[in-house]
Amino acid sequence: MALGSAVVGLGLVASATSASAATFNVTYEAPGVLNSTATFSSSGVETFDSRPIADGQSFNTDFGTGGVISGAYTGVDIRAANQYGGASATNFASIASSQGYSLALSTTDPRGINYFGFWLSALDGGNNLAFYKAGVLQFTFNAGDVTTLLAGKPAYAGNPNAPFEGANANQPYAFLNFYDTDGTFDQVVFSEAPQIGGYESDNHTVGFFTSQGGTPIAVPEPTSWALMLLGFGGLGSVLRARRRLLVAA
Repeated sequence: MALGSAVVGLGLVASATSASAATFNVTYEAPGVLNSTATFSSSGVETFDSRPIADGQSFNTDFGTGGVISGAYTGVDIRAANQYGGASATNFASIASSQGYSLALSTTDPRGINYFGFWLSALDGGNNLAFYKAGVLQFTFNAGDVTTLLAGKPAYAGNPNAPFEGANANQPYAFLNFYDTDGTFDQVVFSEAPQIGGYESDNHTVGFFTSQGGTPIAVPEPTSWALMLLGFGGLGSVLRARRRLLVAA
């Protein structure tokens, strides 16, 4: 949900950082698809349809898995369907702050959780995801990259769900998949930064994938980002040392 009329894009490549060289593949589904086409050995979906409409909610969910997968949301706003969100015109998750909300995950599956997907509606350049494992950042993603990619694909423009079909035609709507190809994660953080508008999503899907679905989005090598971050850190050390020398003089 943008506050202005323009779709904001921050580049063609999904942003990635990694402290442990986790590799994520990111894909998007066909226009109007509201759920993942990946296959899973275990998975579940939180639709938010049974949640009360209120801000700042914290609650537990089993994603309909009967306890195989457990999740704990903290600080999420639940909205009734409107032109900006709500898969199949039902409740959806939202946030409009840089502080955002979090989803802690656990599972009885000894392999862990290596997949997250959601229907991301009214995409804007402030929609961010961060994946963690045991408190260590594994991967980050900014939806501004997808807005640029889908801007030339008019089939993604506007809400595809009645009774809001065609509304908000200046922004794309798409289901995105995130596959951790060489590890697992236990927390996902959602934030809106910069605060362009709202961060609307639905059909949060988690599990252990066995095959991938969707069209790939290019993601930079985590090692390249790690080297870049190290470079920035080294530059900072040099500048701090120089300041100390100047003060001493």
